[in-house]
Amino acid sequence: MKKETVFTHISRPKAGLGTAVNPDITRASTLLFDRAEDLYRTDIRGYGRHGSAVHDALKDAFNLLEGGAGTSLFPSGLAACTYAILSQVKTGDHVLLTDSSYGPTRYFCDGHLKKMGIETEMYDPRIGADIESVIRPNTSLILMESPGSLTFEVQDIPAIVKAAKAHGVTTIIDNTWSAGLSLNPLKMGVDISCHAATKYFGGHSDTMSGAAISRTDKLAKQVALTAKQIGNACSPDDVYQILRGFRTVMPRFRQQEATSLALATWLNNHPKVMQVLHPAHKSHPDHTIWKRDFTGGGCIFSVVLKPCSEAQVLAFINALNLFGIGYSYGGFESLAIHCDPQLKRSASQLLGGPLVRFACGLEAMEDLKADIDRAFNEIT
Repeated sequence: MKKETVFTHISRPKAGLGTAVNPDITRASTLLFDRAEDLYRTDIRGYGRHGSAVHDALKDAFNLLEGGAGTSLFPSGLAACTYAILSQVKTGDHVLLTDSSYGPTRYFCDGHLKKMGIETEMYDPRIGADIESVIRPNTSLILMESPGSLTFEVQDIPAIVKAAKAHGVTTIIDNTWSAGLSLNPLKMGVDISCHAATKYFGGHSDTMSGAAISRTDKLAKQVALTAKQIGNACSPDDVYQILRGFRTVMPRFRQQEATSLALATWLNNHPKVMQVLHPAHKSHPDHTIWKRDFTGGGCIFSVVLKPCSEAQVLAFINALNLFGIGYSYGGFESLAIHCDPQLKRSASQLLGGPLVRFACGLEAMEDLKADIDRAFNEIT
C-alpha cells in the first residue's frame, strides 16, 4: 500500500463495541507487577520512563517511514541527533561534521564533544568522494545533513557512505528537511537517520519531538541503551500528537512542497534577489544530485538578497504579514528568518549577500507571493 494509506491506518486499535480510533495515552511513572521476581526483568518495561504502547506505535511508524530496524524517541530533534552521536563515539575519537549543519548540532560537537576529548572537524558539504582524504585512523563518525541547514547544499550521500564503509566509519544524517518522504538515506547505506519530528509530523507548532531511526538492530540497540543510561524520556501526550500528525503528513507535505517550489521559481527572477537556494529548483548548483537521490522537495528554502544593509533586511522581514518571525518549519503557518546572525561557516563557500530563509505553511501561494512582493518595498 501507499504511504498515505499506511499512515492513515497505522496503530489503529481493532474495532469493537465503541473502540476509540486512536491508541490510548498511558500516563505513568510507576508500573506494577504481580510478582516481585518480575521487577528486574530486562525484557519488559519496568518504569514509566521506558515508554508505553503509544510510544511503541510511534516507533513502528518511523520504522515504516524509512525501513528502519529500530527507532528511539526523544523530546526534540536536537536530542535525537546528540543521543545518536553519543551512542557512537568515545574519548580520543575524530568526528567529521558537515559545515552546513544545524547550528545547535555544531555547538554540541564544538562544546560537549570537545569536553569529552573528541575532536570535531568541519568538512565542505560538497566534498563528495573526497571525504576519504580527511578520514583518519581514529575517525568514528561522519555527520551529514542534506540539504544543509540555511544554505541548502546537497551532499553526495552514496559517495560519502562508500568511503565511510571502506574505513569502518559510522554515518548519521539529519533527514528533517525531507521528512523521510522525499529521501530515504537508510536505503542508501546511511546508518542512522535523525528527525526533528517537531516539524512536519507535529504539523501545528505546538509540540516537540525527535526520532533516531537505525538501519540495523545493533545500531538501534546502541542508541536505545545510550538513551536509557542518560535518562531520556518522552511525554506520552507529545508522542500521541506526533503519531496523530502521521495521519495527515502526506497531504500537508505535498502542499507545502509545491508552495515552496512555486515561490522559489518566482523569486528566482525577482530584481532584488541574487540567488535562490532551493535544491528542487533547476538553478540550484546541486540540482543534479538532488534529482538523482530525492523523490521530491521540502517546505523551506533560502534566498540570497542583492547586497543591502542589515536595516533593510530587517525592515523587509518586519513588513511581512503572513510570514511569522520564528524558528522551525513544517507547521501550518509560514515563517521567515534573517539567517546572517546565526550563519557560521568555516569550510564552505561564502555568500554574496544577506540570507533569508522562508518556511512555507498552508496558506495560498498567491497570498504569500503578494506578501513578499509588498515587503520588498522596504529594500530600496
